[in-house]
Amino acid sequence: MTSIRKRRPPLQVFSRWFWRRMPKGLYGRSLLIIIVPMVLLQSVIAFVFMERHWQTVTQRLSKSVTADIAAVIDVIENYPQDPEYQQITELAREKLSLNISILPPTPFPPAVGKPFFSLLDDTLRTEITQQIGRPFWIDTVGDSDILEIRIRLEKPENVLRVFVRRNQAYASNSHIFLIWMVGTSIVLILIAILFLRNQIRPIQQLSRAADSFGKGQVMPEGFRIRGAAEVRQAGLAFLQMRERIERQIEQRTAMLTGVSHDLRTILTRFKLQLAMLPQSRETEELQTDVDDMRKMLEGYIDFAKGDADEPVQLLNVCDVLERHSMEATLRDKDYQIDCPNDLTIEVRPNAFSRLVANIVTNGFRYADKLSVKAFVRGEKLTIQFDDDGPGISEKMREEVFKPFMRLDEARNLDESGTGLGLSIARDIARNHGGDINLYESPAGGLRAIVVLPV
Repeated sequence: MTSIRKRRPPLQVFSRWFWRRMPKGLYGRSLLIIIVPMVLLQSVIAFVFMERHWQTVTQRLSKSVTADIAAVIDVIENYPQDPEYQQITELAREKLSLNISILPPTPFPPAVGKPFFSLLDDTLRTEITQQIGRPFWIDTVGDSDILEIRIRLEKPENVLRVFVRRNQAYASNSHIFLIWMVGTSIVLILIAILFLRNQIRPIQQLSRAADSFGKGQVMPEGFRIRGAAEVRQAGLAFLQMRERIERQIEQRTAMLTGVSHDLRTILTRFKLQLAMLPQSRETEELQTDVDDMRKMLEGYIDFAKGDADEPVQLLNVCDVLERHSMEATLRDKDYQIDCPNDLTIEVRPNAFSRLVANIVTNGFRYADKLSVKAFVRGEKLTIQFDDDGPGISEKMREEVFKPFMRLDEARNLDESGTGLGLSIARDIARNHGGDINLYESPAGGLRAIVVLPV
């Protein structure tokens, strides 16, 4: 039975499409908050200006020029003129600023196309049609400041050619207003960009500092509290939080060091006392218990202490993976590595080595074949471990990462039997800004994928 997919309303589709293309960062959205109202305001002002001023002034100028031309036509047709029309030509030039000439009866030139912005062309054609009502031809497309108008006369049947300055029939200086408006807007936008960049930079630095601290790395150089009052307050809160966390880590580390020293001292006494006793089956069992206690103690201390105080260094991933080749040979395991030789990452070396060792050791303990593939995709390092062991059921794959979680038939038991192997590995990965997840392997066992930021 096929399911019928419900069609979304067009408004919802457009809304989703629009919001997906909106800037996601604070910088881009802040610019939109400034630019969009400015563009809308200028569009309204420009529309009102074009409708109320530009078009009105152009219409009045075109009407005035057309009226002058109509007066010249009336004089030519109704009053006697000299054969060369010199008097009316001089009168039109001196009093009306029109350069006219009378041409013999000739056809008009080919029609000239309208300009892209045809406000003058449409207005002038309308006025000539209404006031004069004769066949005419005009040219307003040229780049010169002169307009040419030709009108067919009735008495005599000649053609009146008129040259008039463009600014007499057209509000040609009105574009200065638009230029000033657009130019001012560009300057204001540039100022807003510079100002917003200075305001956003402290937030970006605070974000990088928090990200570095969360990964256990050194805080970026040059970080200091600056910017707006709210940003300064957030930066100060971050530094205070960082100091409190570091102080708690130092106190916990000092306490664990003292506890470790005291307990190891007691275990050392046990070992000395056992060494002084006659060797027997009971003393061997006690010696084994003491060794197990020592291993458990080291596991607990390592898990609780972590590796936050270890400096970050550049480490070759392939070298770390190759360290377990000898162990695979001794255990008679099939160990395959697929890793570029130049694959490096900035990590805490001892912690990263322990992460890999815990996963590889589990693989060797419960599988005969283990293959490891390391590669970089985007800004993430991915290490993929596949084995042919018994695997772990899907519902328990998250449970095995809990501290002290032990499965009778599972594979998260480290050598000390504390159930901390995978817990320590995930803790190390997350301290580096990454994670570990378990899946079913194509080889039939378990697939462990470690993802770390490069």
